[in-house]
Amino acid sequence: MMDFKLPEELQMLQQNLRRYVDNEMIPYERETLNGIELKPEWREKFQDGMKKLGLWMMDVPEEYGGPGLSLLAKSIVWQELGRTIALPAREDGITGPQVRHILFQLQGEMREKYLMPTLRGEKRACFAQTEPDAGSDPGGMRTTAVLDGDHYVINGVKRFITGAGKSDYMQLMAATDRSKGSRGGISCFIVDMNTPGVTLTAQYETMMGDKPWEIVLDNVRVPVSHRVGEEGKGFGLAQKWLGAGRVKHGSRALGVAERSLEMAVKYSHQRSTFGKPLAERQGIQWQLTDIWMNLDVATLLVRRAASLIDDGQEARVEAYHCKYFADEMAFAAIDRCMQIHGGIALTTDLPIERMWRQQRSYRITEGASEVMRTVIARHVMKAYA
Repeated sequence: MMDFKLPEELQMLQQNLRRYVDNEMIPYERETLNGIELKPEWREKFQDGMKKLGLWMMDVPEEYGGPGLSLLAKSIVWQELGRTIALPAREDGITGPQVRHILFQLQGEMREKYLMPTLRGEKRACFAQTEPDAGSDPGGMRTTAVLDGDHYVINGVKRFITGAGKSDYMQLMAATDRSKGSRGGISCFIVDMNTPGVTLTAQYETMMGDKPWEIVLDNVRVPVSHRVGEEGKGFGLAQKWLGAGRVKHGSRALGVAERSLEMAVKYSHQRSTFGKPLAERQGIQWQLTDIWMNLDVATLLVRRAASLIDDGQEARVEAYHCKYFADEMAFAAIDRCMQIHGGIALTTDLPIERMWRQQRSYRITEGASEVMRTVIARHVMKAYA
């Protein structure tokens, strides 16, 4: 019989982290950010908190000095941190460097030049895959890497790249054989940001507050030694990280939905209209019930996907499923929370408007909901043919 309970150590982790978020983050969440970034004093405070909770270097395996957390454990962390707007929407850094799977594939000199300084906090990296005409469709990637002797010559444009302005290097996806698309035609490269031909040309101010960059690559020469893995296998490297990333989306959405439910229930007891509290009106009760039921379903989907990946399975469809369902569910939850609160929810006095804007963006980034449904549809059509 399947056990849906978290292991005891993860229950304790969730309880301790929730207590920290409730006491040290939520009460101060309107004053921790300076625009889109954490104020230095708050960053230091939150990092100290994560160290005490045993979550420092959370994304780093044990052999590199990290705690070696399972994806299920990380999902609990993302869920609880998702309950507050005290942190930036993306790349908060309070649990240490966010190191993708790609960097752990580096060997020898490349490992010493890029991975180790990143783990020590001496270098920062960004991930450059999205393009103007190839966001959720990496097979349409137009950035090309053409072999020329012992170098690749790279040309193209990357757009909406988070953290590019502060990065020392990028993990770049480029097409080495456009005819193969994402099935053997994309390779991964480590490219220093100060390489001749690399230019940051634009920074986009988004409704979420973050400011991703556009990067132009004009005849950028990169040594063959800077290719990660085999030629044409780059997308496979990215997919391993993207699977965990979709679980992260789903986990964060759980936190948003639960906070929405907390705020909406509390306000429904406080607010009275036409002689009785909102909490006694069936129309409100049913909305809150829907949030709670969908949150319950999403929690099971997220934990299933995380557990399967921890077990060494690909769980591609399960990861798509939890990302799609949870992101859509959380947006519906915060939208209903906003409606229940009425006009006060439109002000910046409450966290609702920022959570609404952030959660709306997650339905597009790292795989739009429509793409998630398309991939799931392929699975359904094959499974029931």
